[in-house]
Amino acid sequence: MSPATADMNRREFIRVSGIAGGGFLIALSAGNLVAQATETGAAATEFSPSVFIKITRDGAVTIFAARPETGQGIKTSLPMVVAEELEVDWDTVKVETAPVDKAFGPQFAGGSLSTPQSYDQMRQLGAIARTMLVEAAAFTWSVLVSECGASGGQVHHFPSGRTLSYGDLVATAATMPVPDAATVKLKDPKEFKILGKRVGGVDNKAIVTGAALFGIDQRVPGMFYAVYEKCPVFGGKVVEANLDHVKTLTGVRDAFVIEGTDSLTGLMPGVAIVADSTWSAISARKQLRVSWDEGPTVAESWAGFVKKAGELGPQKGAAEVVRNGDPDAAFASAAKVLEADYSYPFISHANLEPQNCTADVRGDRAEIWAPTQNPNPGVQMVAQLLKIPAENITIHMVRGGGGFGRRLSNDFTVEAAAISQKAGVPVKLTWSREDDMRHDHYRPGGFHHMRGAIDASGAITAWKNHFVTFGNRGAGRTGSGGNLGANEFPVNFVPNVLTEQTILECGIPMGPWRAPGSCVFSFVFQSFIDELAHAAGRDPLEYRLALLANKLAGDYNAERMTAVVKLAAEKAGWGKQLPRGSGQGIAFHFSHRGFVAQVAEVSVSQGGELKIHKVTAACDVGAQIVNLSGAENQVEGSIVDGISVAWLQELDIDRGRVVEGNFDTYQLLRIPATPQIETHFHTTDNPTTGLGEPVLPPVAPAVCNAIFAATGVRLRKLPFTRNDLRWS
Repeated sequence: MSPATADMNRREFIRVSGIAGGGFLIALSAGNLVAQATETGAAATEFSPSVFIKITRDGAVTIFAARPETGQGIKTSLPMVVAEELEVDWDTVKVETAPVDKAFGPQFAGGSLSTPQSYDQMRQLGAIARTMLVEAAAFTWSVLVSECGASGGQVHHFPSGRTLSYGDLVATAATMPVPDAATVKLKDPKEFKILGKRVGGVDNKAIVTGAALFGIDQRVPGMFYAVYEKCPVFGGKVVEANLDHVKTLTGVRDAFVIEGTDSLTGLMPGVAIVADSTWSAISARKQLRVSWDEGPTVAESWAGFVKKAGELGPQKGAAEVVRNGDPDAAFASAAKVLEADYSYPFISHANLEPQNCTADVRGDRAEIWAPTQNPNPGVQMVAQLLKIPAENITIHMVRGGGGFGRRLSNDFTVEAAAISQKAGVPVKLTWSREDDMRHDHYRPGGFHHMRGAIDASGAITAWKNHFVTFGNRGAGRTGSGGNLGANEFPVNFVPNVLTEQTILECGIPMGPWRAPGSCVFSFVFQSFIDELAHAAGRDPLEYRLALLANKLAGDYNAERMTAVVKLAAEKAGWGKQLPRGSGQGIAFHFSHRGFVAQVAEVSVSQGGELKIHKVTAACDVGAQIVNLSGAENQVEGSIVDGISVAWLQELDIDRGRVVEGNFDTYQLLRIPATPQIETHFHTTDNPTTGLGEPVLPPVAPAVCNAIFAATGVRLRKLPFTRNDLRWS
């Protein structure tokens, strides 16, 4: 833009340049990028106040993080993308959590979607702001835009050596026309100064110094403390409770019944106790006596599910998911047929921070502080159940101490709001560890009756899977990893396929658990492929590469997967000589847009003691690693989580209730048992995507396959502790 064509007249320039203070904001409003100056009574344009970027007259740059932070690092990584294109030094940027507002677009964290949904948009936001600042400087100097460039929070005029800070330019920049996002020039990734580097989390200092970041830390004026007792049997309702006695206890303000709803993942019926401290509320709860109508779920148990699945597995499934070719003929003519039953239990999310929420409901208005992964549905749930207009409800996103899909549900949010409404005071509801484990929305258990056929060369000619899974009565399928997809590997790589599914209806609440579906399907399919490889007398790595080369249909990117399989094997030294009782196992899986392969190295003593020495991971999540530190953290955390679940964790269900209640009976992996983890990223010219889920699925089968290589013991049941690993 030249001075002669600048889209701003002299009078407007003088008016804007005379503003004292103020700032420059870039927002996404109803899908459109808009800008304004921020000075009371002197706005250059009007737009939604929910903004991503704010630059003030003193040059301070604030970037707003619009996605919930639950430890996955998104509060750091997405602002990094903005800062990179904005051309500011990362050390000078302040990151703040954004308010919940539709102007930000999607505001949830789940499905590893935050990065793929936001990466390009955040780049554009930063680039638009930079472009407008450069144009403002060019106008100020009456020079060509092409003679100017930005870096380090300043605009430079290359011929004269002049510079202007962003702070000096905010008033003028706010009057510049907002360019079309499609026309803005983005930086060449080769010029990136922030992205791809190791950057510490923006909340790290606050976390280690104990600042009140998490939901469980929140305090508001006049607040009381609440606990909520629900029926130990899922779906049970209150018949009567000794409320009069509880109300006489020290520190108790009130105690009452909440009728709740019939939804297993909504506001469950229960008894609330409101007190002047968490200790008083918990102490009073110990004296609470409730008579429950336990309902039909009391007849359900894990042992009963196992028995029923064992009967159903060899039978025809209730529904066909895929039928390709002629499986019956292929099995009849096979050189060898293998048959195996695989199973895994219900498990809990086990967030280190139990569910909690602070709510202040006054009349037809509500203000809520919640560590939710999904705030907007929380607003709708509160509005519907408490009969409050949605526009009168404000939810503040606070940092969550773990999520893994559990905080996509908002039951704890509506519980706190309902208690506050009935008590007439602001309350902080805190679940106990036992509440958290016994009233989770669980990853469903499952059972797979597998059959595989191989020809004389060992190639797989037929694949059959009868999947017995769980659904909630009256709600059909779970939709949370309980359904078998039609294109699960190796469906489109084997000529004859039959996959079937049968649903066991139950009253157990289920919900998405890290890498839904993939987190268990990979264990079954990659383990069974390993069985077929050994039955064929072929190397498990070579066998997988040959299978990937046999693509028959579908859009599965076998080339990307082949590359990470080869990379993981190379970096792990696949096939190296190991002592007796030691072995390597390999597995891969595609999920949530990520291609990941892993090699595990283990040893097992003759007495059956397992040690996982090392896991080598190769990951293809597109063209750009946003934050190398955060990416490595995601890989390492996924592997630790995957091992923890596969090795140690299971929930027993007896008389419609979960037996385990705390980490003494539901164990997490301890530091001494954690293996060395080696991470390798294979970058490709594909859209940048997330890492929170793709890495977890291959962990269990890689370890199981390594255990077989070390001992000859094949694990078909999770957790590992359910298997005798002794060998001779």
